[in-house]
Amino acid sequence: MSFPPTTPIQLPGLVQDQEWYRKAVFYEVLVGSFADSNGDGVGDLQGITDRLDYLQWLGIDCLWLPPFFESPLRDGGYDVSDYRRIKAEYGNLDDFRTLVSRAHQRNMRIIIDLPLNHTSDQHEWFQRSRADPEGPYGDYYVWRDDDSGYPGARILFPDFESTNWAFDEQRRQFYWHRFYSHQPDLNYENPAVCREAFEIVRYWLSMGVDGFRLDAIPYLFETEDGDCEGEPATHEFLADLRAMVDRDFPGRMMIAEANQWPDEVSDFFGTEERPECHMAFDFPTMPRIFYALRSHDARDLGRVIGMQTDTPPGAAWGVFLRNHDELSLEMVDEGTRQAMYGWYAYDPRMRINVGIRRRLAPLLDNSRSELELANALLLSLPGSPFLYYGDEIGMGDNIWLDDRDASRTPMQWTPDRNAGFSSADPGKLVHPVVQSLVFTYVAKNVERERAQSQSLLNWMQGMIMQRKLHPAFSLGGCLPVASDHDAVISFLRAWGGGGGGYQDRPDRVLCVYNFAATSVTVHLEDQELCGARLHDLFGGEGFPSPDADGRLELTMAPQTFYWLGVRPPTE
Repeated sequence: MSFPPTTPIQLPGLVQDQEWYRKAVFYEVLVGSFADSNGDGVGDLQGITDRLDYLQWLGIDCLWLPPFFESPLRDGGYDVSDYRRIKAEYGNLDDFRTLVSRAHQRNMRIIIDLPLNHTSDQHEWFQRSRADPEGPYGDYYVWRDDDSGYPGARILFPDFESTNWAFDEQRRQFYWHRFYSHQPDLNYENPAVCREAFEIVRYWLSMGVDGFRLDAIPYLFETEDGDCEGEPATHEFLADLRAMVDRDFPGRMMIAEANQWPDEVSDFFGTEERPECHMAFDFPTMPRIFYALRSHDARDLGRVIGMQTDTPPGAAWGVFLRNHDELSLEMVDEGTRQAMYGWYAYDPRMRINVGIRRRLAPLLDNSRSELELANALLLSLPGSPFLYYGDEIGMGDNIWLDDRDASRTPMQWTPDRNAGFSSADPGKLVHPVVQSLVFTYVAKNVERERAQSQSLLNWMQGMIMQRKLHPAFSLGGCLPVASDHDAVISFLRAWGGGGGGYQDRPDRVLCVYNFAATSVTVHLEDQELCGARLHDLFGGEGFPSPDADGRLELTMAPQTFYWLGVRPPTE
């Protein structure tokens, strides 16, 4: 797939850094649940624009917007019925251009979700495909006379679907769907579909967006003898797409959503000769953080962090704790899965598919020490951290809402009516605000927490600022450091310096995390620490130095962490 060369498009108002995403802190904003500017009960693009100052203060570098396209909203907007139209409740193209422009003025970027694997069954393409099999849209989707195709493909939503095929009464054939039956998969064997996808990407990049989260990207192509995930043709398509983006829109990025092991996900980075995605999400680490918090055993977490493969030049991982989806347990064994259901989803309403539909603070029983430990680990892992709106204030959820809406309730800005989200009648809100005893919006809101110096919000803002001071966190390597305690993991983030203005001197940070519920004394050992001088990044106090063999003894309180600067003995 190729397009004729065009003049590369640069965006005004931004620091021109081709690898900005490697240093960025991302923040997911659900358009309909963040801020309502016109009082209709639904969040909108203008509402996000009005809150950019808050996000800039927090230290956010890039906003990630899940789908806001025209959609029947049977799957939170991931069922797109028109890729070029914005759903009227959210605003219009002028509102979107304003948001992008105002964000760029603050040196903040915008990436958007792009579900290219499937559409809504209400999309014009599908309606014309089912009505006229011989017409120009007849093979825009995967049609068969029976439902026996692609037997190796797993069912992704086992709570809702028993097969990946659905029968269409009008066309009298079966169509293929990897997700809900109202989301038919596009047929990428058809060159016309590939051209449509390229044109959609170009449309939004020309609108000024800085990149895409490529939703469900492993599933574009199918083969009869494979598992229909990450097939070779899918990688060829991504390499062609990347070539077009880099050529015509330098400085933009694509991040792959592929729920697989690191050695499989790394395929979506491509190669130096044929690069694919600039970033990819790290899925296996996330559930193991939560397992370590309850089991007080961090060995498996440390093992998975060590599995992260080196990325090609310019590529980066995306790391997260929570997002708009369920906490997926697909990447753990059955014993671990059942243990986590018992700890975190004791009520069946908290479960969905192979995962848990809860927000971060309720998952951790509002434990401040666990929230700090988990977020500190997130901000120090290799890759760029992705935060979920409201988690910075410890927002709650509502398990009485359907599907994954439990964790998609309105952002809590103030203790006033509707949590300051909207001036509408409470009955008109897109979702009711959280009013549970512990997580009521009266207690958990931005206004209150900004006024309290020891609040979770101010702690998060300080941690993000500390991360930005140390290029080792964003650009550096990650070296595991041996620990003699099962509840403690430790690693060294190290960057060699020579950053051309970002920070010229080498930067090294020793990160140590205690997942035990008790105080521990731990011994660490690594040759990189031989004779080094250590100091606390937050207070500057010196720590005992490792000995000449790189051995170090630390005493840690329950569920605490250290970020220790590491300097050569001569400094």
